[in-house]
This record gives sequence, structure tokens and C-alpha cells, in this order.
Amino acid sequence: MDSASDKPSRRQRYQGRHPKNFGDKYKEHQPDRYPDDIAKIVNNGKTPAGMHRPIMVDEILDILALAPGEVAVDCTLGFGGHARELLAAIQPGGCLLGVDADPIEMPKTEARLRAMVAPTASIILRRMNFAGVAQFLATEAPEGVDALLADLGVSSMQLDDPTRGFSFKLDGPLDMRMNPKRGMSASQLLSNLDHDHFVSLLIENSDEPNANRIASTILLAHANKPIETTRDLVHVIRSSMNTQSLEECDRTIRRVFQSLRIAVNEELSSLDTFLKQIPGSMKKGGRIAILTFHSGEDRRVKASFKRGLEAGLYQKISKEVIRPCFAEQRLNSRSKSAKLRYAICS
Repeated sequence: MDSASDKPSRRQRYQGRHPKNFGDKYKEHQPDRYPDDIAKIVNNGKTPAGMHRPIMVDEILDILALAPGEVAVDCTLGFGGHARELLAAIQPGGCLLGVDADPIEMPKTEARLRAMVAPTASIILRRMNFAGVAQFLATEAPEGVDALLADLGVSSMQLDDPTRGFSFKLDGPLDMRMNPKRGMSASQLLSNLDHDHFVSLLIENSDEPNANRIASTILLAHANKPIETTRDLVHVIRSSMNTQSLEECDRTIRRVFQSLRIAVNEELSSLDTFLKQIPGSMKKGGRIAILTFHSGEDRRVKASFKRGLEAGLYQKISKEVIRPCFAEQRLNSRSKSAKLRYAICS
């Protein structure tokens, strides 16, 4: 008789129709095996755990106007949803260049991209912050690229994973680093902030109207007992806003988390560097599309494109910001804050 250890293990049971824990949602982590389940989640306007739904795909493809044989670059690969569309549009003979700073997600994304084309297709990816993309392009595309996309912000699979500490809806370490092996976590950052600096971050990174009070409350609590988890930070913020509505409190929590994430990853300084360098990486007539998710990013992109137009670097820029259509906002709530701008190089 076979020993108990020789018996095949039973199939994991799905914990109810909608498991709460990120790690328990194994169907969502294996979309190829459970396509019907994934389709139901998407049709309900939600994003499956561990995935990211690309935003404004049709609008971006219309702007970039890709053709077979061209060189396209995705400066923020993420889950690879936009990159898949770029890669398909430049085949046959095109080259996809891509960068991303996340060491956890990038290998998965590279595998998905290479699986969709012939082994000989040209795909060159680097793990790095998009602020350094100009140096990467100078090496891999010295004659310039035809089209460039940057989808800024944080991806859904990063938000949904509690071990990354990006979301206030899930308890986890207060980390928020795109690359968990580099730099200070959000908790460590709080130990190095003084009041005035924190206030300026809250205003610059998220337009927080209660910046002074929120900064004082968080830093005092952190000094008494280090805030090391997302739940701890949420509790501190809620306790300081007990006279506010739950909706207003959640907006403040969301803004604080956004401010810390931007500061931890130096997102705005990286964006400033990126915007200065990208015109020199483009071919004549090259198309640039940048997707932003908060006013601090959009202001920088708008101002940079305007300066580039005045300096003759761009022959055309978007006159108005482009927003997701109502249908997309209904099917993907995370698209509601998205703003798209473009520039065409001289």
C-alpha cells in the first residue's frame, strides 16, 4: 500500500467566490488557466489580482501611429499591457525597447512579451528607472526611436500585493519602493522627515489641503512608536480626522499614501530628468505619449511640452488633456484619474 506521502495532493479549494487575501486568489494569478473567471472579473469593472489593465490603449495607438519595422519604446513596462500592443503593431521587423525599475514584475512581463512573437523578434529590455532611459536609447537606438510611451504611476499588480505596501486597503509593511532592494522604505522616510519638508511633500505630491495638521499628527505618532505597517498609518490618519466624513478621510489617506510613494521613489525628480532628455532620443517626426495620474505629474508634462514647442523641439503638442471615455471609466475605475498628452518631434 502506498504511503500517505505518495498520494497526490488535493486541489486547492478556492475560498468562496471572492477570496480576500491576495495570495489566495490563485485563479486570478493564472489567467491562462481560468479565462472565464478572469472575464467575469473584468466585465464587472474590476482588475484581477496580480494583473494590470492598460488604460486608453486605442487613444495611445492612435497617437503613436505605429507601423511595421519601426522602433518603439515603453518607458514603464509594468504588466506589459501597452507593450504588447506596441510590439504587435511594429511587426514584422520592428524593435521594442522597454525599461522598468521593478525587479519582481519585470521578469514576468518579459516572459509574456517574448511568448507572443517569434523567438527572433527584437525585444530589448532593461531593469532601470525611466529617468535613465536616454542613455539606454543612445546605446540601443543611436539613430533615435519612432515612438515613445510613458505610463506613469503605480501598476495594479503592485497596488494589490500587500507585501509591497502601496495600498491603504490592505495591511502590509509600509514600504512602497518600486525596487525593494534600493533606497528607503516609506517607514524609514518618515524617520528622516522634518515637519516643513513633510508639509511640502503633501502639498507638492498630492495637493493635500490639511497638510500641516496631517504632517504634525503622523510625525508625532511615528516619534512615539515607529509606523511600520500600512494599517498603522491608516489608523493614525483616521484618528486625526475623527470629525470628518468617512469619504473625506479616505481621500486624505489616499493622498498621504500617494505623497509618500512619490517621495520614496523620487518620481517627480525622475520625471523632470526624463522630460528634459527625451527629445534628443527621438527621430524627426517621432511621437511621444505620456499618461499621468495626478496633477503634479500632469503639470510637469504640460509645461515641458509647451517649452519644447516654443524651442522648436516639437512641431505639435496636444492642446488639451485627453481623458478616458465614459465606457472605459465604467469598466475600469482605476482609469478615472488618467490624463494623456502627446508631442510630435520636429
